[in-house]
Amino acid sequence: MPEPVKKAVSAFTKKPKTQEAGEGSSVVFEAETEKPDAKVKWQCNTKDIASGNKYVIAADGNKHSLTIQAITKEDANVYAVIAGGSKVKFELKVVSNPEAPVEVPTDGPKESSRQPEPSPAPPAAQDAPPTEDGQLPDTRQDLTGLFTEKPKSGEVTVGENITFVAKVNAESLLKKPTVKWFKGKWMDLASKSGKHLQLKESFDRNTKVHTFEMHVIEAKANFAGGYRCEVSSRDKFDSCNFELTVHEACAIEGFDIRAAFRRTAVQMSTEPDVDVWDILRSAPPSEYQKIAFQYGITDLRGMLKRLKKMKKEEKKSAAFLKKLDPAYQVTKGHKIKLAIEVANADAEVKWLKNGQEFHPTGRYIFESVGNMRYLTINNCSLADDAAYCCVVGDEKCTTELFVKEPPILIVKNLEDQMVMKGERVELECEVSEEGANVKWEKDGVELTRDESFKYRFKKDGCKHILIINEASKEDCGHYKVKTNGGESMAELLVQEKQLEVYQSIADLTVKAKDQAVFKCEVSDENVKGTWYKNGVEVKSDARVNITHIGRIHKLTIDDVKPEDEGDYTFVPDGHAFNLSAKLNFMEVKIDYVPRQDPPKIHLDCMSCTTESTIIVVAGNKLRLDVPITGDPAPTVVWTKGEKASSVKPDGEEKEGPTSSWTVKDGKVISEGDSRVHVETSKGHCIFTIEGAERQDEGIYSVVVRNPAGEDTADINVKVVDVPDPPQNLKILSVGEDSCVAQWDPPSFDGGQPIIGYVLERKKTRSYRWMRLNFDPYPDTTYEAKRMIEGMAYEMRVYAVNSIGMSRHSPASQPFVPVAPTSAPIGLCVDDINDTSISLKWRRPEKIGAAELEGYGVEYCKEGTDEWIPAIKGLTERTSLTIKDLNTGDKLQFRVRAYNMAGPSAPITLGQFVTIREIMQRPKIWLPRSLRQTLIRKVGETVNLVIPFQGKPRPKVTWSKDGEPLAATFANVRNSELDTILFIRNTDRKHSGKYDLQVQIENVEDSASVMLQVVDLPGPPEALKIMDIWGFNVALEWKPPKDNGNCEIIGYAIQKADKKTMEWYTVYDQYRRTNCVVSDLIMGNEYVFRVYSMNLVSTTSIQATKEHDFSEAPKFTHPLVNRSVIAGYNATLSCSVRGIPKPKVTWYKNKMDISNEAKYRMLSKQGVLTLEIRKPCLFDGGVYTCKAVNASGEDVVECKLEVRPQIVKEEKKDEKK
Repeated sequence: MPEPVKKAVSAFTKKPKTQEAGEGSSVVFEAETEKPDAKVKWQCNTKDIASGNKYVIAADGNKHSLTIQAITKEDANVYAVIAGGSKVKFELKVVSNPEAPVEVPTDGPKESSRQPEPSPAPPAAQDAPPTEDGQLPDTRQDLTGLFTEKPKSGEVTVGENITFVAKVNAESLLKKPTVKWFKGKWMDLASKSGKHLQLKESFDRNTKVHTFEMHVIEAKANFAGGYRCEVSSRDKFDSCNFELTVHEACAIEGFDIRAAFRRTAVQMSTEPDVDVWDILRSAPPSEYQKIAFQYGITDLRGMLKRLKKMKKEEKKSAAFLKKLDPAYQVTKGHKIKLAIEVANADAEVKWLKNGQEFHPTGRYIFESVGNMRYLTINNCSLADDAAYCCVVGDEKCTTELFVKEPPILIVKNLEDQMVMKGERVELECEVSEEGANVKWEKDGVELTRDESFKYRFKKDGCKHILIINEASKEDCGHYKVKTNGGESMAELLVQEKQLEVYQSIADLTVKAKDQAVFKCEVSDENVKGTWYKNGVEVKSDARVNITHIGRIHKLTIDDVKPEDEGDYTFVPDGHAFNLSAKLNFMEVKIDYVPRQDPPKIHLDCMSCTTESTIIVVAGNKLRLDVPITGDPAPTVVWTKGEKASSVKPDGEEKEGPTSSWTVKDGKVISEGDSRVHVETSKGHCIFTIEGAERQDEGIYSVVVRNPAGEDTADINVKVVDVPDPPQNLKILSVGEDSCVAQWDPPSFDGGQPIIGYVLERKKTRSYRWMRLNFDPYPDTTYEAKRMIEGMAYEMRVYAVNSIGMSRHSPASQPFVPVAPTSAPIGLCVDDINDTSISLKWRRPEKIGAAELEGYGVEYCKEGTDEWIPAIKGLTERTSLTIKDLNTGDKLQFRVRAYNMAGPSAPITLGQFVTIREIMQRPKIWLPRSLRQTLIRKVGETVNLVIPFQGKPRPKVTWSKDGEPLAATFANVRNSELDTILFIRNTDRKHSGKYDLQVQIENVEDSASVMLQVVDLPGPPEALKIMDIWGFNVALEWKPPKDNGNCEIIGYAIQKADKKTMEWYTVYDQYRRTNCVVSDLIMGNEYVFRVYSMNLVSTTSIQATKEHDFSEAPKFTHPLVNRSVIAGYNATLSCSVRGIPKPKVTWYKNKMDISNEAKYRMLSKQGVLTLEIRKPCLFDGGVYTCKAVNASGEDVVECKLEVRPQIVKEEKKDEKK
């Protein structure tokens, strides 16, 4: 079932709704997405819609629309809009155009005979028309949600009744569902129950279905609109939207009832109309729905469109020159600066945050510079994500600030794990910030919290944990955790549990009254088992004790009796094998024996012979229980290191390193190692070593003596142990996701053959080792797979024999699985001559995780298979020239790319190449830009690069106008592939035709380049005034003698009044050499000048002699010393004159104050004013005004004294 949080994850902020339209008209469906860059797809009957003549699809930022034109009956279908993972369905209802009014009798309020029309969301309830291909459209209802039946949109006539029904199945719910009915987006209808609205609910115990009904009684016109039904139960939530359409009652028998009430209806609708426009214009968008419901507005969308047009027609703001942008975005922790420009530099502004005024603090900084007002927010946090408003007088401008959180990084990656089937798995990672959202994936599929609770997601601060209860084989795969700033991947392997037997039970031979112990050890300490005797389960009693401690299972039988003899079996639970052993009962028959009975060792009772070998596992107890007879009781001597036959009687010398233990009359006479215990009882001699070690291995001899004689026996004891660790582990090679490891067998196999090896690997930065195989691997070379390319790994290996597993070998050197690059591409011959060849190629398409180290180039002679390196080592370039080759040899070339993994596959030329120079005709490749006249200005640089071809190297010759080109005239540089003509500073003499010729023996090619060096034209000649009449003057002149080596494109005629000497252009690019200047002022004296114009620039000549009207600045009215009161604006004034207009700078105490916001500088008709806003005591000092132009400068200064304000009480005291 979906959770409430999933309901909020919608890509749409505004969804399209079902609409009705008449045939032949057009309809527009609108939708808005949360993100402006979201990709939106429109569908009709589950098929994608493309923009065309019928459908028009438009997108503007986060606003998207679908327009259906020329609607017909076939357009009445179910439509959908899809963005990301969100899909919204809606319906288009086509209404036929009525030819005549339809009369419907009304018999007063009654239950509507029409049922609510089905909602477009579940169209499965109605038969959908087949599509063009004959298939029915997808009318399946979404299977998510709590509703089994959703309320459906309906229509009703004024005064009639209608019922909306919603049903919820409570089988999977733990708590009774709660249902709320809403109108619009905010109004809860539970508080509106009464005469016209009733809410009911019922429960069917058989079907466990809750039924919720909303009855609308005597419907009114203002009941129409959108409704919503919400159902919730603990952590589960669902909702459904539907609409109610209310039609007016039709006339009866020609009586137009609407006309009778039209005046009343008009009065009711016109009264709020005027008020509604004012209310909507000043209300925020979030209140539009509430206002529409309050005033009974049904066409809210149409009113909002008109309101939007009205707002666009509003006058330009009088207080703001520049307003805030609609929205700003800033990254969390950064700062942002909001700026506005006000019309009045003295205006006071207020800043509001979510409607509340706030003041400057350490994080909020207010600035005022001239007309600009700034709000700076430092170290932005999520709390700063709000709506901000700047208020100036009665006007304000608003904006929204969106604080974007920085990307979440993964600081601790996931680690590979290998678990047994049924175990609990926890994949843990750590991110850079608490409370961050992460996404878990398995093999590219997103994981969610399902009903079986197989996957659980846990957050602990910055740690995120994926928990899998009771892992199964299906859980194997690659798990990935993603954030908006990175991702991490790990592999999970799940293995079946295979029970290993470390120690099996052994056959026993015991005597009456003795104790029999069956013992076995398995690999899993949690495995339980059952003991059987001859197929019958053994139960614990006074003599039989069954124990299970860790991995060891024991069956102990005290006071053994003959009936205890039989086959005993241990069967581990859940595993298809058993361990069996036999219990032999040895009867002791007592016969009369003479007093002098020679001693006898009965090894045959232990199923042993004199040459038998007893095997014991290192660390276990070695217990040799030897039956002996003899009267009197014999003395027992145990020795290690020599045969029993070499044991000498007491008192004689012994040779060689031996150990001996002697027992007489049940007492130990001599004892060596503290681990060794020797004891004797009636008829038995027991030799015990606690915790057998490797050095305890050897031949143990037992000698029994009494006066009647002696007997001897040898027992060979072999101590077996786990093997030593394998040696010399190394990595032979690596692949894209694999490696090949090799090692040497252990120096000591533990006394048992090596069964195989177990390998483990881990990431270099991790501490968790993951086993690669559970069954022992028999060889000493292993290929490990399923690794991540580019990640560093280490490996280690264990040796396994029948006793157990050795300690691990030292870890291998770190290695990185990488694959060789793909083969280089595009190998070809670039150039060739008698002794060398030039090859070139391109980089491989696939490089891989390892860096490209270089390229190896090899060649092979025809008729051989030996590839010879062309150079020592590798080259990093993608081209190579191979020299010192034999002329006439036929060679094949190949190139391979090298990285850490070794060489790539080679790329080879298509055929053998013969080493000899190929004749090539000379050819000049003249650039397109030089095929037309090249124009340069005097003094510019000319650099002509002209490529050519030809073999052998051709001879290059330059000439100008048929004459050889001198070295002092221009510089020429030639290479094998091109020639360069270079002129540093061009002059008019460089103009002309340049010829280039390349020649090889009798074959040649040539090309020409035209160079035109242009200069400024000369001034027009003989400018004179031909006639003056009225307000007109006729001018005439002659073309210039020097046109600057290019065509004159026209003339520019200017005039100037002698009083001001400010020049104005009368004609520009004038083609003729005479003109008439009009619109002159009678009585004024004018000066005229004419410019010649060509491609370079213009020159001029004046009609009359020019006078120098420039004048150095001079202050005609100086500054005056002033004394002002603090807090009141003060001004300093002076006047200056000068031609051209001087630049004015103000100084305070010789410091430039031009950019200070406190001061305002004004200049009008030569009068200079410095305004000081609300001066304080520190604003007193010497103020200087400096005027500068090209003819000189002038300075004037004054002193300003600022006096403090006198408090009224002080004035009263002075009067007294």
